[in-house]
Amino acid sequence: MTNGTAAQFIEVGGGNAMRRIAVRARDGNSPGLFWLGGFRSDMAGTKALALDAWAAERGRACVRFDYSGHGESAGAFTDGTIGRWLEESLAVFDAFCEGPQVVIGSSMGGWIALLLARALARREAPRAPLAGLVLIAPAPDFTEELMWKGFSPEARSAIETEGVWLRPSDYGDPYPITRNLIEDGRRHLLLGGSITTGCPVRILQGAQDLDVPWRHAFALTERLPSDDVVLTMIRDGDHRLSRPQDIARILAAVAEF
Repeated sequence: MTNGTAAQFIEVGGGNAMRRIAVRARDGNSPGLFWLGGFRSDMAGTKALALDAWAAERGRACVRFDYSGHGESAGAFTDGTIGRWLEESLAVFDAFCEGPQVVIGSSMGGWIALLLARALARREAPRAPLAGLVLIAPAPDFTEELMWKGFSPEARSAIETEGVWLRPSDYGDPYPITRNLIEDGRRHLLLGGSITTGCPVRILQGAQDLDVPWRHAFALTERLPSDDVVLTMIRDGDHRLSRPQDIARILAAVAEF
């Protein structure tokens, strides 16, 4: 697979906070697809490209982009926060999406998808209402629940005193966790109360996920008041859910809308 559509760029934020965001938008029919990737992932990943190819085959619109500090977008990864990446997501959504949309969020993208849905629900007449959410190993509140609470005293101390800690990774080089990421994350926590999405929700979760435990997905479903919420547990699935059979399940969930 290739990236398909050509990259376009929009500027988000002002002054020193301005960053250039790369977007790949495919024109097509509604409901369109809007992809929100994970922490340190980009829009050229297996799941994002599979969704784009699926949309192309069916004449559906599809929008992908990279958060600042990721992929083709400008900015430093260490400047990234949930609030900053949410601002970019809303800016891209408003600039490129028209008509009903299915938002697909993977891992951190699941958290941002829920925050995006909440922001859109507060608008009187959104130009691009949500037809559904498809959340893949969603990680709402991960900076607090899956990072901070599990960090060693040494890691916490480094974050608090030095402003950053290099966290070992199973996927490559250690990566920086900043104090700004942790503190900003606390301003966007969702699991402490009811989460209104205004649309049906489909959740796909791997039971063998070491990054986002399956219990986290259960905790999320308990916070979603909508009756139309379906959680699919994939017993042998890991965090990435990028195998052909996983991709097929994801596309089947998208096809419901």
